[in-house]
Amino acid sequence: MKGKLFFCGILALGIQLTTTAQNSAVIQQYIETYRDVAIAEMQRTGVPAAIKLAQGIHETAAGTSVLVTKSNNHFGIKCKSNWSGPSVKHTDDAPNECFRKYDEPSQSYKDHSDFLRNGQRYAFLFNLEPTDYKGWANGLKKAGYATNPKYPQIIIKLIEDYHLDDYTLIAMGKMEPKSQAIAVVAAPVTQQPVATTAVITETVEVVKPSYPDGEFRLNDTKVVYVKAGTSFFTIAQQYNIPLKRLFEFNDDMPEEEEATTDQLIFLQRKRKTGVDEMYIAKSGETLRSIAQAQGIRLESLLSYNGMTAGRILSGGEKLYLKNNAPTAKN
Repeated sequence: MKGKLFFCGILALGIQLTTTAQNSAVIQQYIETYRDVAIAEMQRTGVPAAIKLAQGIHETAAGTSVLVTKSNNHFGIKCKSNWSGPSVKHTDDAPNECFRKYDEPSQSYKDHSDFLRNGQRYAFLFNLEPTDYKGWANGLKKAGYATNPKYPQIIIKLIEDYHLDDYTLIAMGKMEPKSQAIAVVAAPVTQQPVATTAVITETVEVVKPSYPDGEFRLNDTKVVYVKAGTSFFTIAQQYNIPLKRLFEFNDDMPEEEEATTDQLIFLQRKRKTGVDEMYIAKSGETLRSIAQAQGIRLESLLSYNGMTAGRILSGGEKLYLKNNAPTAKN
């Protein structure tokens, strides 16, 4: 009898370990699929990549839930009165509730970022450090994002079990994605000391911006992307712009004969505000390079953030693109 009970206990433990391994594999696959878009969205809006991935894993059961498979809705965002796009009916807190539907998962990731970035009740979260995932997790619950009282603990555990904060650091430029492997540890089995963890290493690639050939618009301003060695005089002639004005349009850049690097060259004066509310600086970026990439006048960027032109940036710094930073001294 004791032998039979022992065998049953071993069988139950084996089933539990197998299930955990399967869940971990599914979660890891979700992370690998959506890590790049989470990093890109953090750099665009400031929503920490760790928080976004953890929320996506939880809300979709790592991409396997009924709602996500029929709607590409990774964050359980309901229609609300301001939604005019496609929708699906799904039973959640109540029967047949209206949920937003997207053509691609990346649209859901973008909408989630904008939902938090533009929501007044979530505004206080963006005053937290991007690496403060515990503050973000508790803040989301406080702001009413989820009704589950254990929501913060769930998000925090996912971040810590799967080292999702590494992706926040990559987005901030504080971890080198091409040379540093990220250790992803499978979630441990609770109260099972015999369970082991599997370590998987991977290299994460960050996609560089891609610009179209010829004239296009950035922040509703005419611009071209030129290669190193391109003559500024040739650009001015081609687009019928006085050479002096061309230098002025690009924040009074040095009047040289040709571009020394691949870069954006604006063909008209840039706007005083950016497209987004805020930008997270990456390691190695300068105020001028950010002003160019965001299509905003350098003088405006400096003014909003209470900075001088010679200011050296650190990876992860928040730069405001439309309004004065809370701590700016203008």
